[in-house]
Amino acid sequence: MLRLGEKITIVADAFEQNLPIGQYGYIIAYDRNPDNAFDYVIRIPSLNRNFFVPADDVELESIVLKQEAERVEREALIDFALSTYNEKLFRQVMNGELESVEEEEETKEAMSQADFIKQVNLRAWI
Repeated sequence: MLRLGEKITIVADAFEQNLPIGQYGYIIAYDRNPDNAFDYVIRIPSLNRNFFVPADDVELESIVLKQEAERVEREALIDFALSTYNEKLFRQVMNGELESVEEEEETKEAMSQADFIKQVNLRAWI
């Protein structure tokens, strides 16, 4: 449940109330009536109006911004992979395997340092 006064973004319009999808607003009240389908009363400053909305129609602004940033990052990686003809990167981004690749690179770096120290010790011994 979202707190009062939190900044939200409208992501849907389930009851076709002509909500301005994509605009921000603030939660000003809870609708505690169990017979009602609405969960919140929100205030849209740009329209100077209040709306009753279900919980599925609104999302925290920070979450929406994070999702948008991830989408833009993914699109940029796809564009980069296509422009550099990097088929491996393209397949990883399209299959959603990008996180596991980053973890593997981190472990390879740790192993490469240990290998480097072994090589230095081997050469120093000779």
